[in-house]
Amino acid sequence: MQRDDGRRATRNAIRAKCREVGDLLVKKNRAYGNSALQPLGIFSRGTAEAQLRARIDDKLSRIKNMEGAFGENDIMDLTGYLVLLMIARDKANEKDKRR
Repeated sequence: MQRDDGRRATRNAIRAKCREVGDLLVKKNRAYGNSALQPLGIFSRGTAEAQLRARIDDKLSRIKNMEGAFGENDIMDLTGYLVLLMIARDKANEKDKRR
């Protein structure tokens, strides 16, 4: 029998944290609508990917410039934006394949 050496616990922790990020994104999607992937374009005319990149830049700038700003909420927000960026890129690639 193979020794587990903590890998199973790590895999479970990874799955749990990913579910937590997913739950946060679903909660925000309910609250804000699909604005991350279908921006309203009232003030900003960029693509969803460009606007998500701007949000990521803003979050990283805040973390860099504000002492103590890198808390759990900041990590979750940043992770959420990165997940949304992956989804936006997947959608753009799907759209390109259909052309």
